[in-house]
Parts: sequence; C-alpha cells; structure tokens
Amino acid sequence: MPARNRSSLSRSAVSPLSRSAIGRVTGRLSRRLASGTRLRVAGTFLRRQLWAWPLIAAVILGSTGWLVHRSVERAMRAQREAELTTVRDADVEALRVWMVEQGRNAQFLAADERLGPPLQELTSLAGGPDAERALLHAPAQAVVRDRLGPRLRQTGYNGFFLVGPAGVVLAADQDLPVGKVMPGYQREFFDRVRTTGPSVSRPFRSRLLLKDDQGELRANLPTMFAVAPVHGPDGAAAAVLAVRIRPDGEFTGILMVARAGKSGETYAFDRDGLMLSNSRHDDDLKRVGLLADLPDSQSVLTVQVRDPGVNMSAGERPAVPRADQPLTRMAADCVAGGTGCDPHGYRGYRGVPKVGAWTWLPEYDFGVATEIDKDEAYAPVYILRTAFWSLMGLLGLAAIGIFVAMLVLARQQRQLQDATLQAKQLGQYTLEEKLGAGGMGTVYRARHAMLRRPTAVKLLNIDNVSDAAVARFEREVQATSTLTHPNTIQIFDYGRTPDGIFYYAMELLEGTNLDSLVARVGPPSEARAVYLLKQACGSLAEAHAAGLVHRDVKPANLFLTRRGGMADFVKVLDFELVKAAGGADEAHLTAANAVTGTPLYLSPEAVNEPDRLDARADVYALGAVAYYLLTGTPVFNGATVMDICLKHVREAPEPPSARLGRPITPALEALILRCLTKGRADRPGDAGALLRELERCPVAGAWTADDAAAWWAAFAQTPPGPSPPPSPALTTDQVPLDVTQAYEAQS
Repeated sequence: MPARNRSSLSRSAVSPLSRSAIGRVTGRLSRRLASGTRLRVAGTFLRRQLWAWPLIAAVILGSTGWLVHRSVERAMRAQREAELTTVRDADVEALRVWMVEQGRNAQFLAADERLGPPLQELTSLAGGPDAERALLHAPAQAVVRDRLGPRLRQTGYNGFFLVGPAGVVLAADQDLPVGKVMPGYQREFFDRVRTTGPSVSRPFRSRLLLKDDQGELRANLPTMFAVAPVHGPDGAAAAVLAVRIRPDGEFTGILMVARAGKSGETYAFDRDGLMLSNSRHDDDLKRVGLLADLPDSQSVLTVQVRDPGVNMSAGERPAVPRADQPLTRMAADCVAGGTGCDPHGYRGYRGVPKVGAWTWLPEYDFGVATEIDKDEAYAPVYILRTAFWSLMGLLGLAAIGIFVAMLVLARQQRQLQDATLQAKQLGQYTLEEKLGAGGMGTVYRARHAMLRRPTAVKLLNIDNVSDAAVARFEREVQATSTLTHPNTIQIFDYGRTPDGIFYYAMELLEGTNLDSLVARVGPPSEARAVYLLKQACGSLAEAHAAGLVHRDVKPANLFLTRRGGMADFVKVLDFELVKAAGGADEAHLTAANAVTGTPLYLSPEAVNEPDRLDARADVYALGAVAYYLLTGTPVFNGATVMDICLKHVREAPEPPSARLGRPITPALEALILRCLTKGRADRPGDAGALLRELERCPVAGAWTADDAAAWWAAFAQTPPGPSPPPSPALTTDQVPLDVTQAYEAQS
C-alpha cells in the first residue's frame, strides 16, 4: 500500500478517539475485565462446588438471625434505659417534694412567735459563765420543750435542736447536747441553712442515745434533720431549729416506692459512696459479709457503694480489702456530678452485674441511683439468645447434613458418570479414544452402534454442569444444526445420559487447525490463504444471512481437513459463542457487558459494546485471521489481555507488507486493512460481501483444488513426529504436516 494511503488509514482510524475518549475506553475495559473475571471465578466455583450452597444458605440465614437478634437486643436496651430513667426521675422528684415539705414543716415550727422570748433568754445565757448548766436549768429551756414537744409528736418528729449563731445548742429534747457546740457536718449544714433558708440534711449517725424500733435507747443510730432559721425581732436569723427524722422511715420508703423488677432498688449515697438509705438486699449483704449478721443490722450508713471486682453473691471473694476498692462505675460518675444511664452493665456494690441510672443532687449533696440486676433486665434477650443459638446450631447441623448428602450424591453421580465413560458407551455411541479437551468439553472418537460411522462425540465437562452451561451447550448445538453449508461442522445427534452427561455427536475430522498449521510450517502463500479464507467466508455467510454472529472466529476454530475427495477443506468449528445479532432474548446466557471471544481477534466494538455485535465483528476477526495467515503473527500483541484489547480500540494495524518486509498483492492487503478498520461501517457488510471481494483478488485462482490435492497426497501420510526440513524443491505450502491432530480448538 502506498505510504500516503497508509498514513491516511492510520489517521482515519485513530482520529475519532480523543484522549478523554481513550481514557473512558480504558476505564470501561478495565472494569469489564475485572468484573468479568470475578463473576466467572465466582460462577465457576458455585457451579462446581454445589456443596457450598447449603453453607451459603446457613450463613445468610445465620446473618439474618443475628441481625434480628441484635435489633431486638438494641430495642430491649433502649427500653430498659427508658424504664430506669423514668424510675430514677420519679423517685428523685418524690424525694425532692418530701424534702421541701419537711423544710416547710421546720419553717412552720420555727415561725412560732412564742419561741422569741425564750430564744433571747437562751442566747444571752450562751455567752455567760458555766453556760451549759445555765442553759440547762434556765426556765426558757422548759418553755421551749413544752412548746415544741407536743407539736413534734403530732407531726411525727422525734426530737429537736435549737442552735445559736456560734453553733452552740441552746435547747434540745435531751439534756446531753445542751450548751455544746455542734460538730463537723451538722454545724456546717446548720450555718448554711441560717443564710440559705429551710433544708433537710443528709442522714448521719447520731452521737445521742435514740430509741430503735423496739423502743430501746441506742447510740449511733441513723438520723437526719429538717432545719429552718428562727428569725429575731429585727428579722435576722437568730438561731436555727432542727427537727429529727429517722432516715429508715419515710426517706428510705420514698426511694423504695418505684422500682424496676424484683431485684430493682433505688438508694442514696454520699461523696464517699456511703449508703444513706437502706438496701433491699440486706439479707444478701449479711450472707456475703458486707453487713454484720445481727437482727438489727442495717445497710444505711454502713455499706459503701464500692466495686469488689467479683460477684460476691455468687460466692466469689475479693482480693482487695473493702476500704481499698474503688467506687462502682456508676457511683464514681455520679459523685463527679454526672447524670446518666448505663444499659450495658457494670458491677454493683455486691459485685452483681447491674444496669442503672443515676443523678447527683447538689442542693442536698448526695446522689441517687436506680439499679436492677442485668440478668433480670435482659432475661428476654437471654432467652432469645439461647433460642437463636439453638436454632443456629440446628441450622448448622442441617447445613452439614445437606452438605454431606450433596457430597454423597455428587460422588455417586460422578461415579455413575465415570462408570459410563469407563464403559465407553454413551447411548448409541461407543467411545473409542479421547481426541482433545478444553474448558467447555471433551471430544472423543466414537462409533454409532447401528451405522458403524466414525463420529466425534463432544461431552460437556461434568464440573461445568449448570443451567447456564447447559443453555450455552444447547445453543451451540441448535445454532450449528440449523446451518447446512459444507464448510460448517455437521451435527448428527444431541442428548443426555440418565446420569446427567450432556453430549452431541458430529462429523469426525482429521487434520489440523490453521493456528497449528502456521505454527508448524509458517505462513501459507497468498493464493492458498485466499483459498482457505473463501471457504471460511462461505460458512459464515450462511450464518450471517440467518442473523447469527459467530463471535469467536480465529485460526484455531478453522479446521483444515480432506472431505468428499477435496483437500484443503476448511471446517468452521466452535459455534459456542454464536448469538443472534441484537438478540436480547439470549443476553442472560452471557454476563452483561462481558468481553467474549479471543483477545487477539476481537473487534473494537466487541471491547466497547460487546452486547451490540453484528456480522461485521466476524468480518474484523476474518481480517485478523487473514493477517495471521499472511504474516505468521497476530495483528496486535501485548503483555496483557487489556493491552491487546486497547490496541484493537486505539491503534491502526501495521500493514502486512511492512510486517513482512516485502510487498504483497496490494488489493489483498487493502482488503485486509479495510476489514480491520475501527469503524464497522468501513468494513465489508458481512462474510458474503467479503467472499465476493476475495474472489476478485488477483491471486484468488492461483491455488487450485489440484494444488491442494497434490500437497495432501504427498504429505498426509507422514507419521507423527518432528517435521523434516523442507526440500529445496518444495514451496512453503509443501512442508510435511502431522495431520493426526483433531479437535484441539473445538474442545
């Protein structure tokens, strides 16, 4: 081809692709090849390893069950959090109302005008000599007791203090504290009330003798005070009045009103974690040694909210002394001023796993917590979990059983299939020898029982048996059987054995394919190449006229044999990828956008639009086959499949004469390059059109049937083995050929 024409062809082939278009093509091709590879690998695995399906089903069902279980658990956790928060808030609000009421009661008692004169008298005596004796025997002492005693009994209080500005007890229901200064927390609290107004103290242990539940006087009993300022004539707080409350009464009772479940409790505690109200679990506290095993022992002001690190209720014993144990996680957060809820769980003061809600009351300087045993809180979840894992166990056993059963069945089926193959009897066909094997199937030489006709029988690979493989197998048989051209492989029969082996019988060919021919003896002459190509075009022309596209035309699928007394007879094989042009009804048999065919002979549209191929894709492949026959090399080579495909899309082919380094017939070279153009509209319309143009080539008649017959007569009987060097008297087409190869490509 002239240089001007070659450069023009190169520009026309490449110019439509801009850099961005090339990038898009590269990206699409990369994604298709990658996704196609993954789909093929996954599909092949699932088709071959049928035992994986019950395991996959078990995994899917197990995952679904696990997600349902997790959703139920999250819902239950949210419900428990809401319940605990509600109980905590209800108890705290009730406690606040009660304490405000107690402060008001104290304020009401402190507002008694009759306390003014005796208060002034007692205040004047507190600063004099022998103040304790003077205060105790002062007439005002008796007046205060007579005035407050009946009123306290009516309101349920069991004692009082009247405390002066310096913390000195001016009057009390007992003689012992009169004239003495209030100690520690009591004095701080009373001083604060004098300036802030009525309030209620947190529980503490009394140094005075108080009556217990049996009416006996005892020291160190828990007590607390409702306190209010007593104002003098000038309106200033001259003293404070404190009325005594038993914390194991209404204070603890209010915290016990609302609770969650059988193990739920609400309790108060101070900054040191000391419980300010009674626990519901005093009996268990005595059993584990956290409370003295005495009838009158109480957890209030005795038990600390500390984490023992072990579940003491379960019989475990902590390694760290109680005083060195940290506060529970709940108590530590609450003491720090936090308000929260932990539905996930933590250890309580007995080491029992708890879930709880808490809040700190800064106005009263103590915290309140609501807790419930975690086992009780999530009992429904644990039941569900047990049921879930039981079902998962049964599902796993069922999956294993199905897995074993499928393995046994598969093994039995394989044994039956192997027995069939070993018996070499396939319906009416007796298998004689294996001719070739490939990814799709295996080809055997066979003989029909009645006709005694040598036949080739193709079996679908047992490992590839699946619905898609069977559909593809049937499509090949049906499509090929509709074609009657002599250069198309002839189908005799089709079926399946009772044990599941799919097969079809076809004519037996002996010879070699064009790929092996070129590899062994080199490129044929131009005349012989045209002679062979015309036969391939004849076969494909019938297919194209019927609306079928082969999609895998390549030298390995063009078989060279002798037939009906004719030598150099071409048979077009392997219609496994045949597809109706534009046939969407068969798209399910090939993955969407999958690149099908052999990369060395793919048309550009087979890379870009594999689901929109027509007869011109086969024309491109025939041009690539012609290029290979003339040069002995493919049109494009590359390190990877992607490299080759991109070259089909992007690069103009090197003219065959340039590849060979010598001229060839210009008309033939121009026709081949026209078949290889990127735009399908520039190629011959179908194989029939290409056949007519090949017939007009000057070399079309140079290789005749007589030449072919002479070549085969001279060399068809050459025994297998290395080919001898060519004789000087022989042309390239006369090099001896081993013709014992059969069906390598087709299988």
